[in-house]
Amino acid sequence: MKILAIEDEPQLLSNIKESLEKENFLVETASDYHSAIDKIFIYEYDCILLDIMLPNGNGLEILAELKKAGKNENVIIISAKDSLDDKLKGLELGADDYLTKPFHLAELNARVKAVLRRQKLDGKNTIEIANSVLDLKERTFMVDHKNIPLNRKEFDILNYFLLNKNRLVTKSALAEHVWGDNSDEADNFDFVYYQIKNLRKKLQSACADIEIESVYGIGYKLVEK
Repeated sequence: MKILAIEDEPQLLSNIKESLEKENFLVETASDYHSAIDKIFIYEYDCILLDIMLPNGNGLEILAELKKAGKNENVIIISAKDSLDDKLKGLELGADDYLTKPFHLAELNARVKAVLRRQKLDGKNTIEIANSVLDLKERTFMVDHKNIPLNRKEFDILNYFLLNKNRLVTKSALAEHVWGDNSDEADNFDFVYYQIKNLRKKLQSACADIEIESVYGIGYKLVEK
């Protein structure tokens, strides 16, 4: 998988590159608008990490150029700008996700993997594993064709696990993905444990052929039974 990281802060760009390379991604970099445009229209990438504020231009302008050219690379915006207008415009222009600085590299890695896995769904609105079906559009969960009610957080957690099937999901990455920046204010991850506990009960009661395993001291992993 080939990733282009577009970021004008040298240290952050270096850290992103090193972190993703440890996950066995091939990473190329660009630190300004012109070099980013050159690489985007010469090479193909599986995912683009895009800062909004760039020397000589704007990341949203790059998104607009991608859309105009009909290119379909996955794009995750990484920006210090946390305004709703920027997020909405970025998503309208085709961005797949929006991550506000500062962020943990583990969270960025998890979001890259999730975006790439969503691409594998081929535009479908459902994720089907074993006897379980999660409908992303209707926000429903079915086991053996029976509806299993989930609250909003339980649905988001299960969605994240299904997109990361058989992969270790750390407590911090899960908290940041589902709860966002508010997770940094927590003294511990009891709120994660509470939601996981309830979700496990529902999966067990429904006789789902998937389960959430604990990886002691680190996090969780969703597997088929």
